[in-house]
Amino acid sequence: MLKQSPKATRIARDLRHQESWGERLMWSWLRDHRFAAYKFRRQHPITPHFLDFFCNEAKLNIEVDGFQHGTPDHRAADAQRDAFLESLGIKVLRFWSSRLRREKEAIRDTIWRVLQERAPHPLPDYCRPGLAGGQKEPKA
Repeated sequence: MLKQSPKATRIARDLRHQESWGERLMWSWLRDHRFAAYKFRRQHPITPHFLDFFCNEAKLNIEVDGFQHGTPDHRAADAQRDAFLESLGIKVLRFWSSRLRREKEAIRDTIWRVLQERAPHPLPDYCRPGLAGGQKEPKA
């Protein structure tokens, strides 16, 4: 892993301490490999940007946008930033923070689908049909 500058570390740390309620909610879903064992990092620096939630394995960035992202200037800046990240092979998913609570299942399904497209993981045993209660997978 590349060593980042002390300034980038300080900025990322400050951003983590100033996160919005939407970012806190998203982090509660993604942290500690909770999302099917995918590892996410908060406020991950990729010069000159800081990515809200980044999964290196799937090269996926998840952004939680507040109302300020709806202005024309901010939308143009976001589009330019997303194009830069896409040029590095990083897919960007953007979700409005106002949608996180109302549409959490749809948002989680979208994140899962994209993760599986980009870096497939097998389903955990508790998600496989017929393997409830810790049963072993039948031998073929």
